[in-house]
Amino acid sequence: MSTLRRIATTRRPVDDREHCEMCGEPVGETHPHVVNLDSRALMCACRPCYLLFSTEGARQRYRAVPERYLTFPDFQLGPGQWEELEIPVGLAFFFANSVQERTVAFYPGPAGAAESELPLSAWGSVVALNPGLTSLAPDTEAIVIRAPGAARAVADAHLVPIDACYELVGRLRQVWRGFDGGQDARAGVQSWFARVDARSRPYRPAAPVESASSARSGPPRVPSEATVQ
Repeated sequence: MSTLRRIATTRRPVDDREHCEMCGEPVGETHPHVVNLDSRALMCACRPCYLLFSTEGARQRYRAVPERYLTFPDFQLGPGQWEELEIPVGLAFFFANSVQERTVAFYPGPAGAAESELPLSAWGSVVALNPGLTSLAPDTEAIVIRAPGAARAVADAHLVPIDACYELVGRLRQVWRGFDGGQDARAGVQSWFARVDARSRPYRPAAPVESASSARSGPPRVPSEATVQ
């Protein structure tokens, strides 16, 4: 009885660390994520579990979230294109949902991430002006666009991991005040974009693959002195 009493009164230490939701192993404060393609829920993962779902082209229920950040220095948004997207605020995230086979838009608000249920047929015209936007990975990366406004004369766009988007939305939900979010929300957006800018590298189109015929034609011809300007 004394042994049972001792076991019953002994408290196990509380483990408040975050754990991998795939295998249960502890993970650090900064850790990768995977996406459940059916529910679109983010799951914390240790590095080994993360790598299991990082194979490109593999058909799996989960997919690893990449860690790249890109900026589009030549991004264009034509007159009226933002209004055609029918996004009610000046900031939105766009990602390719492979389950629904369509582009989905969501934007921050007082209740968290609000998904646009409006037709996004106008998205095609934005991509036509900016072909680099098609480089994002489905389900795991997003294009974040800020429309022109009082603080910006022109729109800008970044490619970011999808978990970075939900991080921003979650932080804004905690500080959102009033209709437009208030000063704290605006400061949170500016801080988030400062970190994104610091991590981003400019988008560069992939170099065209050299055809077999051009490879057999030998090295490029060196111009003679008469043709050099």
